Amino acid sequence: MTIKAQKQPVNGGARGGTRGKEPLPRPQWLRIRVPSGDALQKVTQLMDRGGLHTVCQEAHCPNIHECWAMGTATFLILGEICTRKCGFCAVSKGIPTPVDPDEPQQLASTVSELGLQHVVITSVDRDDLSDGGARQFSRCIEALRSLVPETTTEVLVPDFRPDPDTALGIVLAADPTIFSHNLETVRRLYPAARPGSDYDLSLSLLEGAVVQIGGSRVKSSLILGLGERKEELEVAIADLYRIGVRRLNLGQYLAPSEKHIPVKKYYPPREFDALGAFARELGFEKVESGPLVRSSYHASV
Repeated sequence: MTIKAQKQPVNGGARGGTRGKEPLPRPQWLRIRVPSGDALQKVTQLMDRGGLHTVCQEAHCPNIHECWAMGTATFLILGEICTRKCGFCAVSKGIPTPVDPDEPQQLASTVSELGLQHVVITSVDRDDLSDGGARQFSRCIEALRSLVPETTTEVLVPDFRPDPDTALGIVLAADPTIFSHNLETVRRLYPAARPGSDYDLSLSLLEGAVVQIGGSRVKSSLILGLGERKEELEVAIADLYRIGVRRLNLGQYLAPSEKHIPVKKYYPPREFDALGAFARELGFEKVESGPLVRSSYHASV
């Protein structure tokens, strides 16, 4: 059994293509220098030996060196085929594979071997499952707690349609350290960026988590550059604060391919700083805001 990784970061693309149009040139602040040394190679070898792939590796996350140095990694469970066709994501769509009963134990064994301090568990949408995959999230948390009780956990879950309330209860009963669900974008862009999803449903799922475990343990993320307006971003941030979410990540959208919606704007660092300041002034307790920030950036901090 192999736990496959998401092929594109959560802050990926959206459908719409760049045909007939020149894509915006990527600005200097989105270019990173890969640090020298063999630390990444050593960790990669350990991952491969464990039969495990990570979102960090296959998505070419710009923060991979920093996060792995901090003992943090993000794993995709429940296969690599999604039942949705979200415009911002390059994950394969189609008929998913059956749930692997050995997956939780292999995840825990690999985390133990790697000595990770914090693990983020995410998944594709599994609309084919009555619980949306909630029980597999729960089993993974339980396996980790049994084998590596000192490791903290974060679950980054889908919206669990058609029964989000029941699924939420199943996941939270396993007591993850942090519960996360990404709002992703502003209300107006949902039909194009997240067909099959619903802005208010995502807010409701997050609010349910806040009620059960408190907002300090609940996080959401937004991707910038899909064509949203500043005032729409501020409304989305305010909506998250209103329902009690107290952790927020903001990062730049990067189109996975020419078949996805092109980047409409590259936000400079100063605009990320301003949005981060806006969120902190509202009362968010933990905010990560920057061009290279991803959903799991500084997840363990």
